[in-house]
Amino acid sequence: MRDVDNISLEGNIENQFIGQGTQELPVIPGMSEEQARVMNSMTALENRRVMLINTVVGPGNSVGRLVEGLYRTLTANGYECMVAYGRGECPADIRSYKITTKSDVYFHVAMTRLFDRHGFYSKVVTLDLIDAIEAFDPDIIHLHNVHGYYLNVRELFNYLKKSGRRVIWTLHDCWSFTGHCAHFEYVGCTKWQSLCQNCEQLSEYPKSYKDNSEKNYLEKKELFTGLENMTLVTPSEWLRQRVRQSFLKEYHTVVVPTGIDLTRFHPVKEERRDDNIIFRLKNNLAIRGKRVILGVANPWRERKGLTQFINLNKILSDKYVILLVGLSDSQLSELPDSIIGVAKTESLEELAALYSLADVYVNLTLEDTFPTTNIEALACGTPVITYKTGGSPESLTDSCGIVVEKNSVQGVASALDKIELSMGRAYTPQMCVRQAMKYDKDIRFIEYIEEVYEGI
Repeated sequence: MRDVDNISLEGNIENQFIGQGTQELPVIPGMSEEQARVMNSMTALENRRVMLINTVVGPGNSVGRLVEGLYRTLTANGYECMVAYGRGECPADIRSYKITTKSDVYFHVAMTRLFDRHGFYSKVVTLDLIDAIEAFDPDIIHLHNVHGYYLNVRELFNYLKKSGRRVIWTLHDCWSFTGHCAHFEYVGCTKWQSLCQNCEQLSEYPKSYKDNSEKNYLEKKELFTGLENMTLVTPSEWLRQRVRQSFLKEYHTVVVPTGIDLTRFHPVKEERRDDNIIFRLKNNLAIRGKRVILGVANPWRERKGLTQFINLNKILSDKYVILLVGLSDSQLSELPDSIIGVAKTESLEELAALYSLADVYVNLTLEDTFPTTNIEALACGTPVITYKTGGSPESLTDSCGIVVEKNSVQGVASALDKIELSMGRAYTPQMCVRQAMKYDKDIRFIEYIEEVYEGI
């Protein structure tokens, strides 16, 4: 299985800014080519003011946590940063600018429902954001999710093209190069490679009653291409390959996998006393003596594999029990009695304990960019079985996980038996934790600086 840590970043030393193609080196009499390269690198290091833009920032959302972590790491390494965000609240100690209001978000949602023009409303607040960018005067603008009912991409990208500022854009899904959807693997759509039209996913985010996918596709293509100084970042090789097949293929794209907080996710041991969280959970859930198969999602949908688990449950022996975390009240009421369901937990301590008590973490998602739940499970010492979908297999090796063909619950059952029969030769807690250590968030944030911001 391919290790994403070894993915080549071709050309990153040669360019002043990583991934901008062949750039002209300064022509100064008496200066060698190598001296010119060094001068370019030093110039890159002087670009120390960064504006980060995302829908949210801070706990409660994986991309929000990433943005907060980047802000703190960049600040600790001598950068001056500001975060501009659309919704929710921002940690008080972060220098920030809130872009929109609740009423503007509601209006953007309503217009998207009616006309399928997500990303083309919120004009006034986006013009105000541009004023804030000008006032902060950043050297680098680092975009994350520009969708989410809070920005006008026409105004923003027209400004970016005129400003000449360096842009980094981290893509967390596929919305940037489709005419409507954020993911297309579930339905097997390939229209995004040429021209979106007659969209079959209007009922999916961003939900709409009208199909404007062709117009959206053409306008996004015009807006998002042609930036002279932009680098794209993806969390998985799978998404980078999709970018290379899209109209964004002109940009160099760097893979920087998402990291997790290993101080929060680590193996939790059971001790036979009431104040031990594992001991208490096993008793409360009545799973003692069973081999526990854990699944975690928020929210659970067909695309996250809920029906897959129900089908898997039908063919498993009674030595196994499936435990699903993150179910809604209606899903809990409809769940078969033989599957244990738990509502979403807000406690990372409890989530780490659930990962730790499981014998295997099973991820039956049918589309995903790079699920961090796989890494969280590994960090807690639990091996992973996943379908071969999206970037889900990329965090695994043969010593800590098994990849199964999509929709094959029989393959999952065989993989469960293989892990049980390994008898400590593979899939051990130590092997799992060792793999998870590659995704320490601090390592990945430094990788952002070294491979993307400074590119040397």
